[in-house]
Amino acid sequence: MREYLQQLLRQLGIDATPLIILSIILVAIILLSVFIHLFLHHIILGNLKKGDPAKHKIWRRILIEHSLFDRLSFTFQGVLVYIISSLWLPFEPEVLDIILTGANVWILVYGLLSLFSFLDTLLSLSQLTNVASHLPLRGIFQSIKLIASVFIGILIISILIGKSPTLLLSGLGAMTAVLMLVFKDPILGLVAGIQLSANNMLMIGDWLEMPKYGADGAVLDIGLTTVKVRNWDNTVTTIPTYALISDSFKNWRSMSESGGRRIKRSIKIDATSVNFLSEQQQRQLHSSQLLKPYIDSKVEELDKYNRQHHVDLSVLLNGRRLTNLGTLRAYICEYLKVHPGIHKKMTMMVRQMESGSDGIPLEIYAFTNTVVWVEYEGIQSDIFDHIFSIIPLFGLRLHQTPTGSDMRAMVNSISEQVH
Repeated sequence: MREYLQQLLRQLGIDATPLIILSIILVAIILLSVFIHLFLHHIILGNLKKGDPAKHKIWRRILIEHSLFDRLSFTFQGVLVYIISSLWLPFEPEVLDIILTGANVWILVYGLLSLFSFLDTLLSLSQLTNVASHLPLRGIFQSIKLIASVFIGILIISILIGKSPTLLLSGLGAMTAVLMLVFKDPILGLVAGIQLSANNMLMIGDWLEMPKYGADGAVLDIGLTTVKVRNWDNTVTTIPTYALISDSFKNWRSMSESGGRRIKRSIKIDATSVNFLSEQQQRQLHSSQLLKPYIDSKVEELDKYNRQHHVDLSVLLNGRRLTNLGTLRAYICEYLKVHPGIHKKMTMMVRQMESGSDGIPLEIYAFTNTVVWVEYEGIQSDIFDHIFSIIPLFGLRLHQTPTGSDMRAMVNSISEQVH
């Protein structure tokens, strides 16, 4: 290149001094860089971005949004300047060294930014798939960015000071304690993210409950240092990623995947209303389609037992008899078996819990055949609405703490008796 310019300048009658040749080559490099920049950004990338962004294909829109091709083109420009300068300026080692140093730094910086854009593009595309959208890829990609930034930073410093990167890396050993302190949260978050992913403990979209941090909602994002949870009241709670490993939390994913959500609620029966069923009550309850098979089989069983043991039924303490509480429990069991909202292949029972000062708890333990919150609450409410309504038909009463109206009624009754 130098000899060609010297010959050209002599033909034009211009003195071919080293300074003039150097200036011409530098101007040529600048003009070529500008031309390449205009060609890449205004022609090629301009055609790629042309049109309404809303009408672009999803992958094309994501690539444009994260500026992947823009940063790759800047990297490519730095590579071209490096190659051209090496070919055109071998006779000026000092100037060439400055240009190559700048080109190297340029290539490393925009190469790092291109890697960032590539990872962001992969993350956006992965969120479009069912499998990858639940993986903590954001935390993994943030870890890669952090490692790449440290590595590129070391390379840039080594280029600027003219030393080998291994010299800087060896010096980092003495700074390990400081680095561990500065990057404590990212390191803990990286390890926690790997454990969460490897053990399938948490995915985006899971219902997470962690009372210690006030979190109760769906996981929005699993980052390198934080996990974002949108609570059911639409607030957002941020939890340190490593806290999900060091502390306990509840993940409701298995409930959602099982197809059934548990109902576990009790009704409190007034113990003073429990008694044996009279014949009239038996006849009345026998007309129920759900109770008829139970009463028939139970009466037959009790009669057989009492006959075999020659029980004197004239005394209530003797023999076995039907109780209103046991019959209610049997009715609720049959009612749950035919209810369309109850999962028939999961545990279903009605059990009597230990009695206390607040009555006799009769607990309904079953699973709905839906995990949708609104539907679940509707099914649960319908079941207990029905149970509360039919309890008086069994001669039972619900236990309830006296209200203000109860106290007023009692006072009025006493006043009327006094007067």
